[in-house]
Amino acid sequence: EVKRNNILDLGTITLSPQTYDVNDVVVSGERAPISYEIDKKVINVSEQLTTISGSAVDVLENVPSVTVDIEGNVSLRGSSNFTVLVDGRPSVLDPNDALQQIPASSIENIEIITNPSAKYNPEGTAGIINIVLKKSQRAGMSGIVELSGGLNGKYGGEVIVDYKTQTVDFSFSADYNKRIFDNDRREESITTFNDVTSYLNSTGLSDWGRKSYGLRSEVGFHLGENDIWTFGGRYGDRSHESNSNRNFIEWNNSQTERLSYTNASSHSRGGDFFAVYSRYYHKFAEKGHELFAEIHHDQGESDEFSFSELFDSEFNITSGQKNTEGGPDKEYRTKIDYTLPLGEHSKFEAGYQSEFEFSEENTGYYEYDENINDYVYFDEFSNNTKYDEISHSLYSIFANEINDFGYQFGLRAEYTYRNIEVLKTKETFSIDQWDYFPTAHFSYKLGGGNQIMASYTRRIDRPGGGQLEPFFTWMDAYNVRVGNPALLPEYIDSYELGYQTLFGKSIFSIEAYYRINKNKIERVRSVYDENVTLHTAQNVGKDYSFGTELMINFDPLENWNMNLMGNLYNYKIEGQIFDQDFSRESFNWSTRFNNIFKLWESTQLQINTIYNSPSVSSQGERKGFFIVNLGIRKDFFDKMLSATLQVRDIFSTGKYEFTNQTTNYYNYVYGTRESPVVMLNLKFNINTQKKEQRRERGEDNDNGGFEGGDEF
Repeated sequence: EVKRNNILDLGTITLSPQTYDVNDVVVSGERAPISYEIDKKVINVSEQLTTISGSAVDVLENVPSVTVDIEGNVSLRGSSNFTVLVDGRPSVLDPNDALQQIPASSIENIEIITNPSAKYNPEGTAGIINIVLKKSQRAGMSGIVELSGGLNGKYGGEVIVDYKTQTVDFSFSADYNKRIFDNDRREESITTFNDVTSYLNSTGLSDWGRKSYGLRSEVGFHLGENDIWTFGGRYGDRSHESNSNRNFIEWNNSQTERLSYTNASSHSRGGDFFAVYSRYYHKFAEKGHELFAEIHHDQGESDEFSFSELFDSEFNITSGQKNTEGGPDKEYRTKIDYTLPLGEHSKFEAGYQSEFEFSEENTGYYEYDENINDYVYFDEFSNNTKYDEISHSLYSIFANEINDFGYQFGLRAEYTYRNIEVLKTKETFSIDQWDYFPTAHFSYKLGGGNQIMASYTRRIDRPGGGQLEPFFTWMDAYNVRVGNPALLPEYIDSYELGYQTLFGKSIFSIEAYYRINKNKIERVRSVYDENVTLHTAQNVGKDYSFGTELMINFDPLENWNMNLMGNLYNYKIEGQIFDQDFSRESFNWSTRFNNIFKLWESTQLQINTIYNSPSVSSQGERKGFFIVNLGIRKDFFDKMLSATLQVRDIFSTGKYEFTNQTTNYYNYVYGTRESPVVMLNLKFNINTQKKEQRRERGEDNDNGGFEGGDEF
């Protein structure tokens, strides 16, 4: 008899092994297109069928908080000033160039962080967009090969190879992409100069395109169980080119004769770049006790060339301008992050970051001379400029949880030294100052999948080199630009209050935000000469954004996923331009309506509808537009091969239309871009399927804290 707490000797029990053949058991499920974490939104790019052959910009069209106009310009909550990170590290390219450079096929997910903590660099009015690139978690060798193609010079491809063992991780990728788009543009301008009112109308066709290639590699060494040392680098080249032929009609109020011209213009911008880095991560014995360090070097070369020629009705050149611009850019960064747990629910974080940036800008201006039938160099419009910036940052954060209530307070202090030197005139423009950036985050769990979050951050947006250079550059015969070295940085106070709830497989979130931007920088236009517009930048005053974002993700039917996002906000800008007070206000809204249908076990259909409402600026307004995109994916050979057909702007409704106006200047522009755009993408998976099936269940999502070196 066996009784409780009795000891019974059963003697020796012998167990012998027996082998059974068991087939693979696959448990699969689709990841949500968008997930919400306490401080960010995470977009699963693999679910974006309509963008797989595009770039990161195309993916962002379907992202809450983000709007993309028909020309591909990205705004985060109405602001074009934000920081772009790639795997947590800043790019040597400017934000829009960086987003255009990255193929959508190489992106694992995109993180939107609108109110970052003190650990993050405070640069950027609206926050941070972090691009997380694909990396295999499978041991051994794995890889992906993707090819895409469309009509009118659109094609590209990418190869990703990963090799992992217990002691070494290695990854390599190469990509190439080329895209060309046709445009149609109509423009009207009215200028008043010296009591003469001039009129200038133009129509014409143009094309713009981008071409890029890149190589990326990384190797990580596991030095025991608690240490990882990683080395990596990236090399690439990008180019953007536009060409146009436009017909102009010109007249003024003192003459009845109308003069006709044809303008042929071209603009190209590009250059190569590379980055190398080394990261070290150490995990102490206590859970959550960590040290992270990184050194990083970026270097790039930019080359820009533009020309514009006017022809009369007999096709004789009447005027012409050529501009060259370029120079090197170097940046060095170091970063140290330390995390110390203070009990089970508290922790202290501290860190240091330094950045050293050195760049040069050399410009040349040439003008056509009818007497010699050639171009002549103009020294007075040609300049060489040096730009140096040094910054040092210290931050500390304390976080704690008391039952269901969590809070986090942080403070970041930054020292900035910046010097701009115009070598020809020996002029210098310097900044030498400290700035302080407090942050606060709160959360409260209501139970049942409900949570409330609130946060406050202070941020800064410093003007870039092109906005500061104090010399004139002719863009074409009718437009000239000049920088403004007196520009002050923008300072932003940002407040957020959010609520999230889960009901079954569905997610609902609502987020209210309020943002005040002081020293608002805007591109402004004025009359430079008869029929010539001057473009520059000014601190025009303040702007205010008060709005609400809503998102609901649910399955109306078993094979139908619906995601509806909306951003509604009131925008107000007020201040002074050219000694005249102004105040403009508009109610803006945008929607993203994404539907995914699982037609069969291996076939999916996605339909996206995007609408952006009209909006105002300091000098005018932009009209709204909507587009509809479609994508269909078919998997073959147990997901070893996937084919995706995408059609963007099916109904050709995409357009850009805006107006700018002052007391002596009026400008109206209307344009459309090539549509619809049809692309086919083929994806080959090599030894990755089993791992991807596990990941779809939400496993293997940890990265050990090693990824996102600069900011994450």
